[in-house]
Amino acid sequence: MTSSGPGNLLNACGEGIFKMNSNWKTTKVLGLMMLANFFIYIVVEVSRSYGQGRDIYSRQKLTPKHFWKKPEVSPAFWNRVQDRLDDIYYLTVANASKAPNNLQGIPHQLNGTSPCKPDTRVTTEIEDFKSLPQRFQDFLLYMRCRSYPLITDTSKVCSKPPYLLLAVKSIATHFDRRQAIRESWGRAGIIDGRRIATVFLLGKTDPTDHFPDLSNMVKHEAELYGDILQWDYRDSFFNLTLKEVLFLEWFGTHCASAKYVFKGDDDVFVNTRHMLAHLGNISVHKTQDLFIGDVIANAGPHRTRHLKYYIPESVFRGVYPPYAGGGGYLYSGNLGLRLRTISRLVTLYPIDDVYTGMCLKRLGLVPEKHMGFKTFDIEEKHRENPCAYKNLILVHPRTPQDMIRIWSWINDPKAKCYIAPTQDTKGGKRHKKNK
Repeated sequence: MTSSGPGNLLNACGEGIFKMNSNWKTTKVLGLMMLANFFIYIVVEVSRSYGQGRDIYSRQKLTPKHFWKKPEVSPAFWNRVQDRLDDIYYLTVANASKAPNNLQGIPHQLNGTSPCKPDTRVTTEIEDFKSLPQRFQDFLLYMRCRSYPLITDTSKVCSKPPYLLLAVKSIATHFDRRQAIRESWGRAGIIDGRRIATVFLLGKTDPTDHFPDLSNMVKHEAELYGDILQWDYRDSFFNLTLKEVLFLEWFGTHCASAKYVFKGDDDVFVNTRHMLAHLGNISVHKTQDLFIGDVIANAGPHRTRHLKYYIPESVFRGVYPPYAGGGGYLYSGNLGLRLRTISRLVTLYPIDDVYTGMCLKRLGLVPEKHMGFKTFDIEEKHRENPCAYKNLILVHPRTPQDMIRIWSWINDPKAKCYIAPTQDTKGGKRHKKNK
C-alpha cells in the first residue's frame, strides 16, 4: 500500500503547483502568439485595403470626368432644337417602327400646320439672326412648318403599283425640262416589262422671287399629263428639304406599293433601262435597305458666306453623316416608308440631301456609293460618245436637248458598243468605244 502521510501530501502538492505553473506559462505563450497573429492579420488587411483603395482610385481616374453628366447643349440653333426632340423621343429601334404615327407631343418647331405663321421666337434664340442672309432668316422663321395643302394632285399615277417611281424635283418655270423628261428617260408606262410611274414635285412660285404668274399654265399641264404634284408653299433652294418630307408623306399615303423610288433633279439624264437592269440583279435580302447614289462622306458645313451651301455656326455645328448627292439617288419603297416615319423626328435642315443623310443615320443606315451615278459629270472627252452612257445610271447636268439626244443614242438598236475594261483596283474608268 502507498503511504499517505504528511510528507507525501507535501510532495503531491508541490507537483500540482508545478503543473499549474507550467500550464499557465503555456497559456500565456499561446495567448501572445494569438495576439501576434491577430496583429499581423490586421496589418496585412490594412495594407490590402489601402492597395485596393489605390486601385479603385486609379480606375476612377480613367473614368471620364463627366461620365454621368449630360453633354452640354450646342449653342447652334438647329442642334438645340434636335436635342430637345431627342430628349422626348429616344430612338432605339433601328427601323423606326416604334416612332409615333402622329405628331402629337412633338415640339412646336416640328408641328406647324397650314396656314403657317412665322415663329418670331427664333429671332431671340439666335444671337446673330439679324445679320444672317435673308434666305436663312426666312428658313428659320418657318422651319417648324412642314404641312402644306396640295394645289395639284395626281391620284391615278399609282393606281397600278409601279415597279419604279420616278420623283423629279422641279419648279413651275421648268416646263421644257419636264417635257424633255416625259419624252425620254421619264416616259411612264411599261419599259422592259416593268411598270414605270413619273411624278414632278413642285412648290409655288412666289412674286417675292420675281417669278411670272404661271399658275394657270401649271394647272393646264397637270390636267394634260396627270403627273404634277404641287404644294402651296414657296419654292426655293432652302425649301427643297420641305419638298422632300412632303413627298415622303404623299408617297406613304398614295404610292406605298412602289417597289423602288428614284428621286432626282430635273436637269439630270437617267439611263432608266440600265437602272432597271441593276435592280433586277440585286439579291432579295439587300432590297429592304437599298439606298444608292453618289455618296459624299467626311463632309461638313461651308463657312464661307458667299457660297451656295454656306451654313452659319449659329445655325449648325458638327459634321455631316454620309449622304448621297441630291442630283439623284435610288432607294427601295420599303426604306422610303421608314424614311417617311423617321423624318417626322428630324428637324428640317436647309440642305435637302444632307437632311436625307441625317434621316438615314437615325435609321442606322449608310448610303451605298455606286459608280454609275455621276453627279459631277463625266470627262469632257466622253460626253459626245453614245457608248459612254450605256453603263451609267445618272449624269448631271444635262439640258432638255441633251436628254432627248442621249435617250435616242442608248435606244438605237443599230448602236453597238463594247467595253474594254482596264485593270484598276480602285474602281477606275472603263474605256468605251464605238464599234
